[in-house]
Amino acid sequence: MDRLLNHVTFVVVDLETTGGAPYGGSEITEFGAVKIRGGEVLGQYSTFVNPMSPIPFFITELTGITDEMLVDAPLIHEVLPQFFDWCGPESETVLIAHNAPFDISFLKAAALKLEQKWPAYIILDTVKIARCAIDRDEILNYKLSTLSQFFQTEVQPTHRALDDAQTTVEVFHRLLERLGTTTKTLGELHGLKRGK
Repeated sequence: MDRLLNHVTFVVVDLETTGGAPYGGSEITEFGAVKIRGGEVLGQYSTFVNPMSPIPFFITELTGITDEMLVDAPLIHEVLPQFFDWCGPESETVLIAHNAPFDISFLKAAALKLEQKWPAYIILDTVKIARCAIDRDEILNYKLSTLSQFFQTEVQPTHRALDDAQTTVEVFHRLLERLGTTTKTLGELHGLKRGK
């Protein structure tokens, strides 16, 4: 936790799914992730996942992902271990997501279903960080699309995993700029409280 932020390897992840219930039948359909350190992109990870169940119409309307796009995609038991390997060791890597409880709950549910040990990553949520860095009277809400517009990010969120992960990277970097010199270490960032 005492590591300087520019020495930490962050993996910014976004998932697309068949619904909102990770322990109630909804499955992951797409992974998008960007690995960063010191403000530089080290790599990207992107793959579809065959959920082995039909995609609800409203999800296709939202994401543009269809059953036909996923029919030849790998299954989650292939993708999840590959993703964890790509992320790197839990002692070095910090996972970031926008509204992290959603994405992390799906990853944990998949690990549980596959009887795979969950790596004890430190988790950061850019929603929480945004609430600490941006006063409520400055912004309508803390949705990714709103923050993207607020910061005028180069990449716009599209409800597709890699696009949204790339947008989250830009938002994260801009949030760090706003926090300035008061937040230099991982521990300080992890322990942020609203109003500080």
